[in-house]
Amino acid sequence: MRADRLLSLLLLLQNRGLMTAPELAAELEVSVRTVYRDIEALGASGVPVQAERGPAGGYRLMDGYRTRLTGLTDAQAGSLFLAGAPGPAQDLGLGADLAAAQLKLQAALPAALADRARRLRDRFHLDAPAWFRDADPVPHLAQIAQAVWDQRVLLTHYRRWSGEERSGRPLHPLGLVLKGGIWYLVARAADERVRSYRVSRFLAVDTAEEGFERPAGFGLAAYWAESARRMEQATRQGTARLLLSPRGIRLLPMQFGASGVRALAGAGPAEPGDPEGWIRVDLEVESAAVADGDLLRLGAEAEVLAPPELRRALADTIAALAERYARPA
Repeated sequence: MRADRLLSLLLLLQNRGLMTAPELAAELEVSVRTVYRDIEALGASGVPVQAERGPAGGYRLMDGYRTRLTGLTDAQAGSLFLAGAPGPAQDLGLGADLAAAQLKLQAALPAALADRARRLRDRFHLDAPAWFRDADPVPHLAQIAQAVWDQRVLLTHYRRWSGEERSGRPLHPLGLVLKGGIWYLVARAADERVRSYRVSRFLAVDTAEEGFERPAGFGLAAYWAESARRMEQATRQGTARLLLSPRGIRLLPMQFGASGVRALAGAGPAEPGDPEGWIRVDLEVESAAVADGDLLRLGAEAEVLAPPELRRALADTIAALAERYARPA
């Protein structure tokens, strides 16, 4: 374990330059004291690690020193060929670069690791988009990605989910996120707030000459995790109690994903008068208007028991459907 950690420490210093002991400790998930011992061990083994004193100090490798790509385990070498999914890389205009990088990496690996990497690539394939849904058209993705990389202001023409269009709005593009096969741009608007924008809704983009400074301390992964948590909290506005048939039990996780899985994990037993084989679950749902349509996807395999207003809403919808389908086509 320590040999792996020393190699990780060396690569961190090589790739990031000056780093403090607390920063290294956070990356390696060890104590600061352990980092001090590892720095001494690297120095004793001949690695030229320099310590810079003062408030802006830290540790860095001597200028010009670099280590070659060595020390990869079988699993680590193979995982590098799964790290870049070809579809998203192609969307970003990096398909050829990804293929070239993988070829170079494969050529640099020892024969045994190269063979394992080839077999891993032949046996596993990452396909980001969900079933039964075409990928969003993203004609402006490559230009947006370039602006993210160059830290250039984007002037955009954007269509919101409500259908409203906004033109000429300047955005500071901070990063791109691929979620469930859908690309999102994380950007700071003129009001200094950071928001997420669905890339397929950009009708036009123009890259300005001016640049911008990234917000101090901004982390894309941390922002996205918090944004996703807030989104889930905002959309899950209540709980519906359902009676599910055996087939409904199988359908619930397919239709409702993680919420359906959680509901089944806390399922309660049937009560007197319930049909045989049916169970009761509490399912997180959105607003009544959205939950109405979502729950109809379960058809006759589910019955809403509570809350009363949601049960009435479904009853009204079902009655309207029954009346409509009772008429001749």
